[in-house]
Amino acid sequence: MGNSGDQIQSDRAASQDVSRDAFDERPRGQTFVVDIDGFEGPLDLLLALARDHKLDLAKLSILDLARQYLDFIEQARNLRLEVAADYLVMAAWLAFLKSKLLLPAEEGEDEPTGEELAAQLAFRLKRLEAMRDAGARLLNRDRLGRDFFARGMPEGIRLVRQSEYEANVYDLLRAYANQRQRTAIDTIHFAARPVWSIQEARERLEAILGASLEWAPIDALIAQFLTTPELRRTALASSFGASLEMAREGMAELRQEKAFATLLIRQRGAEPAN
Repeated sequence: MGNSGDQIQSDRAASQDVSRDAFDERPRGQTFVVDIDGFEGPLDLLLALARDHKLDLAKLSILDLARQYLDFIEQARNLRLEVAADYLVMAAWLAFLKSKLLLPAEEGEDEPTGEELAAQLAFRLKRLEAMRDAGARLLNRDRLGRDFFARGMPEGIRLVRQSEYEANVYDLLRAYANQRQRTAIDTIHFAARPVWSIQEARERLEAILGASLEWAPIDALIAQFLTTPELRRTALASSFGASLEMAREGMAELRQEKAFATLLIRQRGAEPAN
């Protein structure tokens, strides 16, 4: 333990260059110090000490940092300043950590080793440094009303939309075919065909047979009414039906020499002239 005490004393003697100007600026008569030299807490003070001595947090020597912190707290007490309790707790914890780093570890000890505690402290310092850097970047950004100002009457936002189509040859052909089908479809109108009813055909046959006593082909009798090919088909069919009705009722006679021969018709009871 004598060697450890000599080491601590030599470390303190080597760190006498810590500045005391910060304490000289404090008002006289101040007895309770919560914010030491503008630091927000023990970790903040540790980080500031590491920066002042240009220590790399990735290669931080916890022994050197603990020595600087203890010297700082000792100087604060020498200047008759009451240090806040959390700073004193950190000082006691750093003294404990320094002793664990200097003394060999006991076998079977369940508590964290000095290296583990030092790694945890280094991680907390890195995290605090990252938080402070992020806060500084946020505060240094331009502020509305200080660095830039809002317009009194902002302009409306004009939206510009631009369509982009992605398609292959098959998609283009299918779209073209669908468009052609939509434009090609139209309403179909069927013209009503002229139709002779059986009643109309019978009236015409009765009028014609009344003026003729000879056998005559049916198509020859109605030839004057067959003006179009469409009308010929319906006129012949209706006239044939009407002639069958007239023959059944005894008003006309029908004659056909052979199968598929011309169908002849005359008024019943009419005798040919000599």
